[in-house]
Amino acid sequence: MSKIEKALSKARQERGNFLIPVPSAGTARTPLGGTAVVADRTGHPETIARMAVSESRLLSPGDLSQRGIIHHQYAGDPAVQVFRELRTKIVQQSQGRNGVILVTSASHNSGSSFVAQNLGAAFAFDAGKTALVVDCNLKNPSMHRLLANASVPGLTDYLENPDFDIAHIIHPVGIARYRVIPAGKRSAVPAEYFTSVKMRRLVDSVRLRYTERFIILDGPPMSDIADIRILSELSDYVLIVVRYGRTTNTQIENCVNAISDKKLLGIVFNDEPRIPRIH
Repeated sequence: MSKIEKALSKARQERGNFLIPVPSAGTARTPLGGTAVVADRTGHPETIARMAVSESRLLSPGDLSQRGIIHHQYAGDPAVQVFRELRTKIVQQSQGRNGVILVTSASHNSGSSFVAQNLGAAFAFDAGKTALVVDCNLKNPSMHRLLANASVPGLTDYLENPDFDIAHIIHPVGIARYRVIPAGKRSAVPAEYFTSVKMRRLVDSVRLRYTERFIILDGPPMSDIADIRILSELSDYVLIVVRYGRTTNTQIENCVNAISDKKLLGIVFNDEPRIPRIH
C-alpha cells in the first residue's frame, strides 16, 4: 500500500478526511483566494470575554455570508458541521492545549484561504477559545478582505521593521474572539524571512498570549515548497486542502510525502458535490 493510500485510509479511520460541500445557490462561499509551549495566565475566561465585547461592531450572519464565513446560527448547514468537527479533531489531537495549524493546498485556487478563515470562525464559536489567522500567502494574500481598512499593517511590515510592535498588526474583523494578521504591504519578501528569529518570535508570542488561542497559518500552495517546509516547522499540525475533482492522486501523494506523518492532520476535500459524510 502506498503512503498516500495509507494516509487516506488512516484519515478515514480517524475521521480525518473532511468533505466540504458546494454551497447552495445564493450563499456567498467562494474560496478566497512542535511542541506545545506553556502559556502565561492572560487566557483567563474574563480576558476572553473582554475580547468578545471589545469589537466596535459585530458582523451579522448576512455580513458573514457575504464574506464567505460560516455562522453558528446556521448549525444545520453541512459546512458548519464539517468545520465544527474539524475543530473538535484538532482540540482532541492537541489534548486541550492550544496549537499552530498550517493550512496549505495541493495547487492554486483550491480554497485553502476559505478553509483557514472558516476554521478560525469555528474556533471562535467556542466562548472558551480564541482564533488568530495569519496570512502567510504573501504572493496571493486574501485576509485583508475581511478588514474595513485593507491597508492596515500586517506580517511583512512586522518582518521588515525591527522595531514594529506585534500589537500593531493584529486586527479585529467583527467576529467575537477572532483576530487576523493580514499579509501587509505587497513586496517581494524572500522565503528566508520565514526562517528569521522574528518570525518564530511572532508565532511564539501569539501562542503564549492566550492559553486558549489557536493560530492558523494561511499558507501558500504546496508548489511553493520552500515556504511550506519552513512554515510547517513552525506549526504543530498541517492541513492539506484539495479541490474535489480537480486534483490527481499523484498531486496528493506529492503533498503527503512533503509533510511529516506526525504533523499531517488530514486532507480537506473542498467543493464536495453532495452532502458530506465523514468516513
